[in-house]
Amino acid sequence: MAHRVFIDGAAGTTGIEIHDRLAGRSEFELIVLGDDERKSEAARRDALHAADVAILCLPDDAAREAVALAEGSDTRFIDASTAHRVAEGWTYGFPELVGRDAVASAHRVSNPGCYPTGFLALVAPLVRAGLLPADWPYTVNAVSGFSGGGKALIERFEGDPSIGFRAYGLGLGHKHLPEMRKYAGLTHEPVFSPSVIPAMRGMVVDVPLPLAAMKVSATGGELHAALSAFYSGSEIVSVHSLADQPGELLLSTDAAAWDGLELFVFGAADGAQARLIARLDNLGKGASGAAVQSLNLMCGLPETAGLNLTA
Repeated sequence: MAHRVFIDGAAGTTGIEIHDRLAGRSEFELIVLGDDERKSEAARRDALHAADVAILCLPDDAAREAVALAEGSDTRFIDASTAHRVAEGWTYGFPELVGRDAVASAHRVSNPGCYPTGFLALVAPLVRAGLLPADWPYTVNAVSGFSGGGKALIERFEGDPSIGFRAYGLGLGHKHLPEMRKYAGLTHEPVFSPSVIPAMRGMVVDVPLPLAAMKVSATGGELHAALSAFYSGSEIVSVHSLADQPGELLLSTDAAAWDGLELFVFGAADGAQARLIARLDNLGKGASGAAVQSLNLMCGLPETAGLNLTA
């Protein structure tokens, strides 16, 4: 029997891409509301109660409202908003970090943010292993395609080809910081410097490490070895070989949808510095692909079913 899935917010970018990944899969029966029903509270309540799993692709307040509308049902949730990422009773939807069994058995799953996905994939395993300190004031430099900013930013970039780069979050206190700190096990929130380029999709997250100043004994090679061991066997996360380091990392303006995650470790010859870099699709492993990965696990299906893992 097919699992009934309702994507609340299916008209947005994340919802559309989740629908694309589920379309044609016989394991799922999609509950779809018409244009005149999507803003109807009664229609949404009925759909939420009828679903086995509801995927919320909504602003934070609307996501909280959807959970309340489903009260009294057995519906399980995957929330792609920020609303529940550090909330009690919600499982963080990063199976590689929290455990696949934890996601598979969860009733409520919060989808990670796109930037935190790259940061946590790099830093959390190394802090856990004791190779990086939990109390260091980390910095995160990151660049994303404009699709991560939603409809308004997409329209702005598509309507103004003169924009070559957009730095934002200049007031600090970005909404992604709580989950970065919590799931990396850090004492302090990192200093986060996000930016946007004129590409629809794609993301690079860069964590510089002044190893000598940090008084860290681990070398770049040891950091790489620990990440390689942590993600050994993963079909989604790959750690790029030290023996074949690229001289540059590129994002393409016409990149296709991709649900993988690449990690890189670059170390200075004298061991004094290193850079940890993640490359991913902000709409893939950073949003829709991650939601489908969690959905697969929650429904007892192969983790990578329906995902595009060919870069």
